[in-house]
Amino acid sequence: MELKKGDMVDGLKVLAELGRGAASIIYLVQDQKTKHVWALKRVTKHQPKDQRFLDQAEAEYRVSQHLDHPCIRKVARMIKKGSFLSTKELFLVMELVDGVSLERSPPRTFEQAVSIFERVADALGHMHERGWVHADMKPNNIMADAHGENVKVIDLGQSCKIGTVKPRIQGTPDYIAPEQVHRREITPRTDVYNLGASMYWVLTRQHIPTALAGEDKLMGSIDDALIEKPTPAIELNPKIHPKLNELIMQCVEVRPEDRPPDMGYVRERLNLVLGILRAQTQRVPLDDDDDEAVEL
Repeated sequence: MELKKGDMVDGLKVLAELGRGAASIIYLVQDQKTKHVWALKRVTKHQPKDQRFLDQAEAEYRVSQHLDHPCIRKVARMIKKGSFLSTKELFLVMELVDGVSLERSPPRTFEQAVSIFERVADALGHMHERGWVHADMKPNNIMADAHGENVKVIDLGQSCKIGTVKPRIQGTPDYIAPEQVHRREITPRTDVYNLGASMYWVLTRQHIPTALAGEDKLMGSIDDALIEKPTPAIELNPKIHPKLNELIMQCVEVRPEDRPPDMGYVRERLNLVLGILRAQTQRVPLDDDDDEAVEL
């Protein structure tokens, strides 16, 4: 049964429903003792195959406890319901994020977009320093407010230790790296690819070709050598700065060794592009109705 306004979960009062995922519902809740407001993710097991969703939610909690970065959503605690041997419901008490995903509301300007990407790269670099890979970076897992100032990486459910070889394909088809499809080691350069594919979509509104093929992409894959090279992003959107285009295309190279070496490099290049864009903004006359220089 779904929760409704006024219901209580371990001292947390449900105020409203915030949204729904593939196997979860997010609620706005308030701690009745501290009056602090949280987001509460609820995952329910209806049948045996739903166990993986519980496992992912628990993984999200476990990984979050190793991280401490302002651009990674914090998970304060986990609540399990059911018997000692079988969890039927799992709740994550999470930081309430002010903003919406880049998939739902992409940035309006290049400066805003690159600023967001830089912060995401810094957050992912923090994960890598702590020994973890996000492994599902995509526009839907990047939250930002209307001004692009409050940025959060969310959903650590597929995150894993660096060097993990997963027993099955995990990832989002339009952003998945070849090594994820072919179940090779997951490394920081996997996140580099995923982020590159995300930047490509945000700036062009088109997806890169990935190693998953066919109408039902999860049913078939193609060898690395047969993966179609993506059209350079700058050809799809000529407003993209050449240095930004160069970085994006490096990030989505098929072979991990051909990608940027780490997120530190990606962040530094994004910072360079951001500096160039801001310098241009100071030189370009602004329209009366707009406070930004170059729109996407």
